Amino acid sequence: MTYAWIIVPFALITLVTTLASAVRPRFARRMGASAVAAVVLVVLTAVFDNVMIAADLFTYPEHNISGIRIGLAPIEDFSYPLCAAFLVPAVWTLLIPRSRT
Repeated sequence: MTYAWIIVPFALITLVTTLASAVRPRFARRMGASAVAAVVLVVLTAVFDNVMIAADLFTYPEHNISGIRIGLAPIEDFSYPLCAAFLVPAVWTLLIPRSRT
C-alpha cells in the first residue's frame, strides 16, 4: 500500500466533515482561517520534515511514495497538516450546539 492510498480516507473524512459544517454560520470566515493555518502548517512541515529526513531520523521507501518531493519530504507528507487545518475547525463547529453558533 502506498502513502497516497493511506491519505484517501483522511481526505474524504475532511471533505465530508468540512462540507457538513458549511451549513453553520461564518463558514467563509472559517475557511479563510483554515487556509491561513494550512499555509503555516505546510511551511512548518516543509522545514521540520526536511530537517528530520536530513538527520536520518526516518526515511520513506521509494516504492511507497509518488516521487514528488519538496526538498527531501515527499508530497504525501503535506496532506496531513492540510487535512488537520480544515478538519479540526469543522469538527469543532459541528460539536457546538446550534443555539451557540
